Amino acid sequence: MTQSDAQVIALTYELREGGPEGELLESVKKDQPIEFLFGTGRLNQSFENNVKDLDEGQQFEFLIKADKAYGQVNDKAIVDLPKSLFVIDGKLAEDLLVEGNMINMEDQEGNPHRGKIMKIGEEKVKMDFNHPLAGMDLHFQGKVVSKRKPSPEELSQGYVKPQ
Repeated sequence: MTQSDAQVIALTYELREGGPEGELLESVKKDQPIEFLFGTGRLNQSFENNVKDLDEGQQFEFLIKADKAYGQVNDKAIVDLPKSLFVIDGKLAEDLLVEGNMINMEDQEGNPHRGKIMKIGEEKVKMDFNHPLAGMDLHFQGKVVSKRKPSPEELSQGYVKPQ
């Protein structure tokens, strides 16, 4: 990204699964629009490509197929872990062990991973480390609230600080 390409874009939108009538997954309202620095890779590339040439005030509607969004569900990312991994200070962390909970974990190399608890058994915990939107076609409908050039600080840091 070059300085001349950089822009801060603020959007409102509704995100639905599959199409305009699909389940509402996320809603970003005009009193708290999402603001991002275009081209830094912090948002899905397909999403950025769909909004980069839009003008302030312009409405949009587009679908991103699962393969271009967060990919298909990877069965290898659904794993059974020993319940003993959830023992903290000698005690089972029952407050964490709730089906549906999203929790942060690390692999053997110390890399962070976020996973969803799918099932709790006697000895094992089934967790899904796929992105929560994996396998879904994503339908966005919204409006460009504003566009502006980033400050030198935003450009050097690669993100927009929340206000």
